[in-house]
Amino acid sequence: MVPEPPLDYDVIIIGAGLSGIYSLIKMRELGLRVKVIEAGSQVGGTWYWNRYPGARFDSESVSYGFSFSKEILDEWKWDESFSPQPDTERYCNFVCDKFNLRTDMQFDTRIQTAQYHARSRSWQLTSESGETFTSRFLITALGPLTSATLPNVPGVHDFKGQSFHTSRWPAGGVDLSNKRVAVIGTGATGIQTIQTIAKDVGHLTVFQRQPNWSKPLHNTKISDEEMAKIRLRYPEIFQRCKETSNAFIHSEDPRNTFDVSQEEREALWETLYATPGFGIILSNFKDIHTNKAANDLVSEFVANKIRSRVNDPIVAEKLIPTNHGVGTKRLPLETHYFEVYNQPNVDLVDLRDTPIECITEKGIKTTEKEHEFDIIIYATGFDAITGAFDAVNFIGVNDVKLRDMWKAGPQTYLGMTVENFPNMFMIMGPHQAMGNIPRSIEYAVGWVSQLIAYCHKRGITWVEPTPELTDEWSTHVNNCAVGLLSNDVDSWLTGVNKNVAGRQKRIILRYQGGILVFRKYCDGVQASQYAKMKLL
Repeated sequence: MVPEPPLDYDVIIIGAGLSGIYSLIKMRELGLRVKVIEAGSQVGGTWYWNRYPGARFDSESVSYGFSFSKEILDEWKWDESFSPQPDTERYCNFVCDKFNLRTDMQFDTRIQTAQYHARSRSWQLTSESGETFTSRFLITALGPLTSATLPNVPGVHDFKGQSFHTSRWPAGGVDLSNKRVAVIGTGATGIQTIQTIAKDVGHLTVFQRQPNWSKPLHNTKISDEEMAKIRLRYPEIFQRCKETSNAFIHSEDPRNTFDVSQEEREALWETLYATPGFGIILSNFKDIHTNKAANDLVSEFVANKIRSRVNDPIVAEKLIPTNHGVGTKRLPLETHYFEVYNQPNVDLVDLRDTPIECITEKGIKTTEKEHEFDIIIYATGFDAITGAFDAVNFIGVNDVKLRDMWKAGPQTYLGMTVENFPNMFMIMGPHQAMGNIPRSIEYAVGWVSQLIAYCHKRGITWVEPTPELTDEWSTHVNNCAVGLLSNDVDSWLTGVNKNVAGRQKRIILRYQGGILVFRKYCDGVQASQYAKMKLL
């Protein structure tokens, strides 16, 4: 028998965003041979690709960065309460420089196929250029929002002017001055872009597919003195993140909406509306996510805020959602977004009234008329969470394709492992608790690294969940979602994307039992030494 050639690496990591960066650090700590393969030209992931104007955190900066290194915490300074994209990309590079990570990274390499070979119990990855890599273990650090989608309308590539998706904003920037600009989409990315460029363009036309609830971000600068105080409070900040169900610094009000008087309710909502960040959905009464009557009340409160900020009452009503309540979709945070529609150089086109028929050489044709533009910006979102996996041809045991296996919805164990795909571990994959993303990344990478260490120490070369475990986890995930209003709404959080074929049916795409329950479950699996998993 011809011996198998030696593997190139012990671990390959796909992606050099925050998940990939931390995975590399943990694999190095284990003394393993490791390689990060990244499609972009630099580190950063989300914060490398999304360079559009106004891109920034909606998590508090001080709760967002890595917590594992006191050296980083002592040296790094956040300049704003909610960090803008350039600073966050700089942070990613700072971490990589601090740990000299680039020596184990390869850029400008997009993986096309990842295939498991049962005979050698190893993964073989092939890039678009035909380069191959082999390893025992594979970590996917693909990011939940990386597979960009364009609107599903004819002529998207026919426009003769400049056009681009927000996540592919030209690296050299775009001159918007005196230009006729269109933005399609008013989700989180659209809102950040619109509020930022409205002051610079000649004329802006916003094509709104569906209005979104949004509340003020209330961003502020962080002085050197304030940063010094924050560094002293880091242990307290990260401990608080460990204690909340979404890993944010915000904690839920233990009362129900109708436990208090109208005056008390509105006083709380006024406070939360004026508070930075996600407090309006994370520190609100505990039943606003499950009780429609309670959600209707807080939604009307926010609707009245929109009405008070937009001068034209007809435009104001067009900006108020009627098909979902506050917090049942991902809530964008804004800075003077609604006031943009008071500007004479901004028009709103409601696509519910006049849908787009096609993109033309000159602009955008709706059922009403053709609009001519110099630039079209697609703020049309992503094929969330599973889209990044569909972009790679993952092939498991007996040539099972992940795309085929997940056609009706993802099947995982703990959101980190998949039956028929041994030795593959997902960071921020489907059915995984997310919340404050870096806090969830640190937990997931820590869990995976302990499993890899367990296998490496014992000579285990095959680790995979059984069908029974997959079913058990699916049942748990589905039970956690029962009663949540968000699951009655079409959004990327429920797997619906009208721009993507086969993404029109609602599914349970993410873990909704809260981070504390998720971690307790996963910790129990680890404490049992992975007793029910297939270990060979």
